Amino acid sequence: MSDTSKQLSGKVALVAGATRGAGRGIAVELGATGATVYVTGRTTREQRSEIDRPETIEETAELVTAAGGQGIAVQVDHLEREQVRALVERIDAEQGRLDVLVNDIWGGELLFSWSDKLWEHSLDDGLRILRLAIDTHIITSHYALPLLIRKPGGLVVEVTDGTVEYNASNYRVSFFYDLAKVSVTRMAFAQAKELAEHGGTAVSLTPGWLRSEMMLEHFGVTEANWGDALANVPHFAISETPAFVGRAVAALAGDPEVNRWNGESLSSGRLAQVYGFTDLDGSRPDAWRYLVEVQDAGKPADVTGYR
Repeated sequence: MSDTSKQLSGKVALVAGATRGAGRGIAVELGATGATVYVTGRTTREQRSEIDRPETIEETAELVTAAGGQGIAVQVDHLEREQVRALVERIDAEQGRLDVLVNDIWGGELLFSWSDKLWEHSLDDGLRILRLAIDTHIITSHYALPLLIRKPGGLVVEVTDGTVEYNASNYRVSFFYDLAKVSVTRMAFAQAKELAEHGGTAVSLTPGWLRSEMMLEHFGVTEANWGDALANVPHFAISETPAFVGRAVAALAGDPEVNRWNGESLSSGRLAQVYGFTDLDGSRPDAWRYLVEVQDAGKPADVTGYR
């Protein structure tokens, strides 16, 4: 892959939901290519969201700047439309443009059940999941798209869990989780139709099995020794860092022919094969092909040919 260290210099991105996980990885990798990146979320050094995690948007912004871009942290609850409106007005006033919008807002980690059926699941929690995962994306795009389409070439990335092909034939965890993740894919498709006449592009993008802060903590490992989790969870061998999906977004944002992907459902693994980027360890994990051909097929864990 050619050097893209400053390919996005002069470009402005908004990564909505950049406190941790994929959002943080995306923000940092956009910064590594020279972009100015507004990073939003609810958790700051002074105030935590109900998820009650230590990661903050200020940390993310500092990582963006350290990577070579300019990180700007803004506390935003993306369910509050006036906060989102003010955010976009600020970006317009300070930058006069928006080139990349990444909708990575989620926040439902503690709300969904792995086992409850629809009639057993807390209805309040379920509807809250849908608000956090769907309404936030709609509200953010509603206010951000007029700025994004001011110049042709704008890119919208809707981050979800699963490709449209995988989700169409697989039940994803539980009713509310399934509905949330499928809806995000469809939102990207619909925005693609509406942006096309303005020279814009919208895609949905899924990481593979993400070694997020919460996932590593759940397995009792760190990024440095994540392989120790394989004894109990062998298929975790196909997992990837948040930087991998971040590099996927950076590659899309730097592609002058990105509109070839308009409306498509993409994965980090698929885009790595096209653009040539790697994960931090130099590998290219193709998680969604692996899940179908190895894990879901009941075969023993073996990433040979998949990373």
